[in-house]
Amino acid sequence: MKRTLLVVIGLIIVLEFLISTPAVWPDEAHRLLIATGGTGGVYYPLGGGMAAVISQNVAGAKATIEVTAASVENCFLIGKKNADLAFSMADTAWGAYNGIGAFPAKLPLRAVLVLYPNNMHVVTLEGKGIEKVSDLKGKRVSTGAPGSGTEVMGLRLLEAAGLNGNKDLWQEKLGAVESAEALKNGKIDGYIWVGGIPTVSVRNLAGAPGVKMKLIPHGDLVEKMRVKYGPIYMPGLIRGNAYPGQAKEVSIAAVWNVLLCNENLPEKMVYDVTKALLEHRNELVAVHPDANYITLQNQGSGASPIPFHPGALRYFKEKGLKLRANYRNSSN
Repeated sequence: MKRTLLVVIGLIIVLEFLISTPAVWPDEAHRLLIATGGTGGVYYPLGGGMAAVISQNVAGAKATIEVTAASVENCFLIGKKNADLAFSMADTAWGAYNGIGAFPAKLPLRAVLVLYPNNMHVVTLEGKGIEKVSDLKGKRVSTGAPGSGTEVMGLRLLEAAGLNGNKDLWQEKLGAVESAEALKNGKIDGYIWVGGIPTVSVRNLAGAPGVKMKLIPHGDLVEKMRVKYGPIYMPGLIRGNAYPGQAKEVSIAAVWNVLLCNENLPEKMVYDVTKALLEHRNELVAVHPDANYITLQNQGSGASPIPFHPGALRYFKEKGLKLRANYRNSSN
């Protein structure tokens, strides 16, 4: 009886000690959610590569990815703190930061990294009678998934060609994979996609038996887009043989991608993420060749239309990088 009483007293003393003493074991790993895009684009696999790099090289961080409709949805996710990092096209990020276009109010976004140029593909098949963008008039065309940067930029391209995307064609709103399947199966006449080169779904379409994919040049429309929307847009090229059966280079419109976060994400976390992604770029290149563009030098190019997060700026300063102010963003 006496021994039992002593045990009980001892347990009470230990319990009181545990309650009154702060925990000494480490907190649970900080979980970072990266909002990417559809599985048929570049955001998704590159986001997976980033999650691996962050998880392996940022102390206390565990990163995972989420499939989304891409740029527009991603900006909302960051603004509402429903994601920690997100991919976006620069033009969409600019609209979200300033509360214009698809965004009824300004969102508290900051840039972490400038990533790579996003390249507009206007995709059709031989025999459809489509040689230029204006030939899409009256056709059934996918302009990208709702809430995507493809949709934003695609409608602007159609506008530059003198077309109203809501009136002058039969508009479908499909993601990259769904668009390629619909074109292959004769359900649409063409589609617009903005992504890296090569994009897996476009490559699979071009390599499908019995299919003769055709990319429509549209670099001549870039200047009209720049006049109305500013020099976020630039001329680009899809070089010959980037896709099976595509021998000639194609002039296109392009816009940079950025990696975003909320302005309130802790400075140290953003610093550590920036450092890890830039210093382990080769691991990202192994996932997709467009990661070759993720360099320290490109961070100073002025390609981001919104200010960088202080954590990213801290890393750039340590490396002696001087930022060139964007035409719309002198605060950098």
